Amino acid sequence: MQIIHAPTWNDTALEWSAGACSTPRRDPSSGVSPRRMRPASPRFTVLATRTCVRRLTKVRRPFVRLSDRAPTRYACTMTPRTLLAAVVLSPLFAAAPSTRADDFDRDRAVLLEGVSAIGSPGVPGPLLVAGKTTFAVVTGNLGGAAAPVVAAGTLGRGRFVGFGHNGFFGDTSYDTPRLLANAVRWSADKPDARVFAPRNIVEMLNSTGLSAVETPRDWAARLTEVDVLCLSHGALSDDEQQAVESHLRNGGGVLFAGLGWGWLQVTPGKTIQQHPGNRLFAEHGLMWADGYMDDTVKDGFDAARPIPYEVNARQALDLLIKGESDAQALSKASQTLMLAARTLPINDRLLRPRLRDLAAEHAGSAVPTEQSPLRAGTQDLERLLLTYAIAEARALPPERVEAHAAAADFPGLPEAGATRVARDLTIDPTTRGWKSTGLYAEPGQVIVVHVPDAMADKGLGIRIGCHTDHLYDLDRWRRAPDISIQVAITEPVTRVASAFGGPIYLDLPDHASPESFDISIRNAVGAPMFVLGQTDPREWRDTIRHYPAPWAELVTNKVILSVPSSSIRDLEDPVALMEFWDRVLDAAADLAAIPRERTRPQRYVADRQISAGYMHSGYPIMTHLDASAPMTRIDQLRAGNWGLFHELGHNHQSGDWTFGGTGEVTCNLFSLYIIDTLCTVPPGQRGHDGATGDVGLDEYLAAGAPFEKWQRDPFLALRMYIQMQAEFGWKPFQQVFAEYRDLPRDQRPRSDAEKRDQWMVRFSRTVERNLGPFFEKWGIPTSQAARDSIADLPEWMPEELAEQP
Repeated sequence: MQIIHAPTWNDTALEWSAGACSTPRRDPSSGVSPRRMRPASPRFTVLATRTCVRRLTKVRRPFVRLSDRAPTRYACTMTPRTLLAAVVLSPLFAAAPSTRADDFDRDRAVLLEGVSAIGSPGVPGPLLVAGKTTFAVVTGNLGGAAAPVVAAGTLGRGRFVGFGHNGFFGDTSYDTPRLLANAVRWSADKPDARVFAPRNIVEMLNSTGLSAVETPRDWAARLTEVDVLCLSHGALSDDEQQAVESHLRNGGGVLFAGLGWGWLQVTPGKTIQQHPGNRLFAEHGLMWADGYMDDTVKDGFDAARPIPYEVNARQALDLLIKGESDAQALSKASQTLMLAARTLPINDRLLRPRLRDLAAEHAGSAVPTEQSPLRAGTQDLERLLLTYAIAEARALPPERVEAHAAAADFPGLPEAGATRVARDLTIDPTTRGWKSTGLYAEPGQVIVVHVPDAMADKGLGIRIGCHTDHLYDLDRWRRAPDISIQVAITEPVTRVASAFGGPIYLDLPDHASPESFDISIRNAVGAPMFVLGQTDPREWRDTIRHYPAPWAELVTNKVILSVPSSSIRDLEDPVALMEFWDRVLDAAADLAAIPRERTRPQRYVADRQISAGYMHSGYPIMTHLDASAPMTRIDQLRAGNWGLFHELGHNHQSGDWTFGGTGEVTCNLFSLYIIDTLCTVPPGQRGHDGATGDVGLDEYLAAGAPFEKWQRDPFLALRMYIQMQAEFGWKPFQQVFAEYRDLPRDQRPRSDAEKRDQWMVRFSRTVERNLGPFFEKWGIPTSQAARDSIADLPEWMPEELAEQP
């Protein structure tokens, strides 16, 4: 029988070949009895699809390849009955997706033909592969393990390919365009596929011989016109989702590019399970997860990198349960499963039932503390079970959420005998973001929130918890890795519960109505909260600071501090403290040349453990618990706290005047400015030894001022800015920052080289001195054109450098 590839199953034909042949037999003279010689059987030729070729050629052995030039032409001997069974059943084989690793390897080879590496647009997020018919195509690094950044699979007779960032559609670095074209052809199973695609990749796809057009607005009703749909949507309607699923089941292809962490940021109150990619593909074993991928080559991902067995979550669970692999493989399997536990939908039937059984067998074994953290490599199962418990609690209705055992240790419980209260609050919309309520949710307690009918489904959210850092990627957990939640307010009455509890906030989006409105919150516990200009200081001292919640807040319209209640129980004068904090925020605004009044106050939150560093910037700025004292003691704050001001500086940096190597430098200008203008420090000091001490300048200049060294040493680089400030003062910095702020878009620097040039030229013009030689002395690369543009100004060189050879 010959099995020959045909373009479609409808073209399948059965032909008799000329004559007949016999199964290869030994000659009678060899001693084989004639009675054991098999009769000749007819040879058949079958014209079949490529998938059926693979299936039919596995029905019987041996097979003889008829032609080296036609690798899908095979011959074998079959009786008519066997042939009939094979031909009748082969459509069923074709419709059933393969589960064999070698089939995945073949498909991956097709997808990666001519692809050695792909780009890394922005910061891609991980994909989760958990099904029998899905497989990783390209992986990156997520923490200490590999995770897919491109994956593929089958649904019905269709095929799909997922990408971990929207930017893969349009990325031109490395071999990304080749991968996209390969993915279209693979998903269509034809070389000349018709494609609906985003505008930015239509031309590229057409240049490879495909037939692509820009996706029309009514694409969901026109999928019969194409073989492949390329999607990159932040939302899909129910009708669109059904159209995509129908397209796949009918043999169509889909390429879907999305980003887990980015989608979560722009859709507050929603969960990763609601990601449009997950609504489409989660039940089929492909999901978009939260997290940040690390590259495996410079600004990209190595496509030739082997795919570890434990990258598939289903296989990772097998490894972990058997426990027969080495410790490193088990640890990586655990990381894959932690990602799965956070991403799987509540109705998942692939892994969640097995995880639930595993959790039942080891109940109560996962409680991290300061003294007994959960460690990667030795407590991987416990870390997985805790991750699963967190995810399970978030998926449950509020009435079924129970307090987690770890909550008592951190963030803590209200004092014994605390009374639950109900409060009516008026929300002032002049500031946005988290609106503090002075209330605390006990772990496992249902909180009931009422908002006006007109404010339901307007983007508002209810948040429980201020500790937003995720610790999943850290080797040691000294608290549960994810303890705050936020839910969207879509109805006038919202019920919410957290397994860990925490301060309660109303999250007010930037586009919220400018009119004030009232809300009510029930079943909460009172928390210490002082609001500058509103709270009576006497009431604070007599009553409010003694409220039973374990976390307190100090609030102004410019800054909010979240600290353990124990750190403010003896705070007698919150007015002086918070007025000083307002001056700190005003100083930062003055240097950045922005208005002092803020639409979103800065936030500081103290935490037992944070995701990176001693402190880090963001909303909120995160610190360790020991920073609670300098935050709440005015004498310590006035002495100048470099770290607190440094992170505030990060939140005021501009990328226009922060070039490569200065990310940890220009933020320190704010530390210097705040300390110079507000704080009391000993003579000759400026809050940090790096601002006044020896930073190795002589050695740097003697070595020829290597720019790479300058970029790696923040305090060496800061000394250059300090020399400029010492000569010209702070006013030129403010003027130049204001100039940048008002630049039209087409005049903003677009590269590091342009940033260096503009910084030198704009500062030179502002101080009316030629800083070109000064930049050259420091080894900062600038263009000849930029230096020529300020050659008419008198040159300036600080005495400290002029004395250097």
